[in-house]
Amino acid sequence: MTRSGSRTDRVHRCFSDSFATRRELCPRLGNTTRRRSRERRVEGAYELVWYGGQPMRLHDTAIHTALAALLVASSALTSPAAVAQVIDPGVRQTGTDNGPPPPLAGLTADELAFFQDGLARFSAVKMVRSPTGDNSGLGPRFNSNACASCHIQPVVGGSSPSVNPLPAVAHADGATNAVPWFIVSNGPIREARFVSDGGVHDLFVVTNRSDAAGCQIAQPSFAPAGYGLSGQGGNPNIVFRIPTPLLGAGLIEAIPDSAILANARADAFTKRLFGVSGHPNRSGNDGTITRFGWKAQNKSLLLFSAEAYNVEMGISNLIFPQERDETPACQGLGNMTPNDTATFGALTPPNSAVLSDMEGFADFMRMLGPPVPAQPTVSTQHGAAVFTAVGCGLCHTPVLATGPAIADGDENTPSIALSNQPARLFSDLLVHHMGAALVDGITQGSAGPDEFRTAPLWGVGQRVFFLHDGRTSNLLHAIRLHASPGSEATLVALTFFSLSVQDQQDLIYFLRSL
Repeated sequence: MTRSGSRTDRVHRCFSDSFATRRELCPRLGNTTRRRSRERRVEGAYELVWYGGQPMRLHDTAIHTALAALLVASSALTSPAAVAQVIDPGVRQTGTDNGPPPPLAGLTADELAFFQDGLARFSAVKMVRSPTGDNSGLGPRFNSNACASCHIQPVVGGSSPSVNPLPAVAHADGATNAVPWFIVSNGPIREARFVSDGGVHDLFVVTNRSDAAGCQIAQPSFAPAGYGLSGQGGNPNIVFRIPTPLLGAGLIEAIPDSAILANARADAFTKRLFGVSGHPNRSGNDGTITRFGWKAQNKSLLLFSAEAYNVEMGISNLIFPQERDETPACQGLGNMTPNDTATFGALTPPNSAVLSDMEGFADFMRMLGPPVPAQPTVSTQHGAAVFTAVGCGLCHTPVLATGPAIADGDENTPSIALSNQPARLFSDLLVHHMGAALVDGITQGSAGPDEFRTAPLWGVGQRVFFLHDGRTSNLLHAIRLHASPGSEATLVALTFFSLSVQDQQDLIYFLRSL
């Protein structure tokens, strides 16, 4: 066992305080007496001088490796029984669950009208061909039949619900789709990407649906099967993505590139000490920062909407005008291509009637309010301090500010609701190496096979599934998977698991309060 006053224990428990200069916090982390440290630069190396001890020099390129070894050795002495006492209390319930989604505060009457129009479109169930022609164009290949079927927890615009709707979607309107092995009733909604081509391969087809007479295309094969709930095992050519939450997306869109880059440069010493780097993903067209999706691969909410409409529901539109499967018998009798266009004939109010669906979706997301955190408690306030002290905030930046932005209105009048607002998203919007445990083999833009956008943590307390593939519902497991060879988060995760049970628990309570 480690003596509470030993030098290893002092290094171990004051780790984040010493290196992040959070000195005022160190006395609250654990119950042992600690010594302060100071650091200085010495001939290309960092010298960590422990008062009463000998200097320890770590060259820049070896800092995180050496500290990782120290933490591994130290955390190995932690009692497994003590670690087991820390729990994830599960999804935080509120009185607004399953209610109407919140618009941004401060929207004008016109903005609110566009928000409500977008919400109606976002919630509509699509068909291959409806009797009226509205909400048509589903398929021929698709993952679901409504935006809100995937983005519904805890309200429309959220993330994957606890009860998976896709088994019902698979058989809607007479369809005879087999439900893939990784879609289970108590598991997350998943889209499947094939590593061999990097693309999404839709789960279902419209074959045998009552509104797709004559269509006889086949589903792709996802065999061999693995473990359905976690999605692990099975066909090594398949990787998964679950729906990203959309609450507060307009605030994310309104953050200037300059704010993201300034934040990336901040705390450079501490980030280097922890092995944290990260970089923005960028548009291949104009070089600006992209920020939506698991690998921050999409530039804007309009592009995000159009891509999802095409890829997830098979509905062609003005940005993706061709059908992904052009089999003539599967297009829907009377449907034109692209399926979704602006409605130029709508010359009377409301003005939103002229919009295409993809524009309506973008309006809804742009004006959708952010998650509302729980009222702070002594435990969650301490957890927030621990979150900062152990280094979580080096990637999960608590706040970024928006710039001037327009919702959907006068191009000369910035939206009060979106402009110059604090976005309390807990993300730097950069992509980071997440290591061998989370690699998916897919490259999107400049985000490589093991790189992912820092997932915004606002609303994490009400999420059911975590990580890009939804393999776990437990925050502790998700944190543990942040530590693996090649991950920039390894030191932070190891530091977390080296804390006292109470410190760990308070941090988890803090996360569930967001």
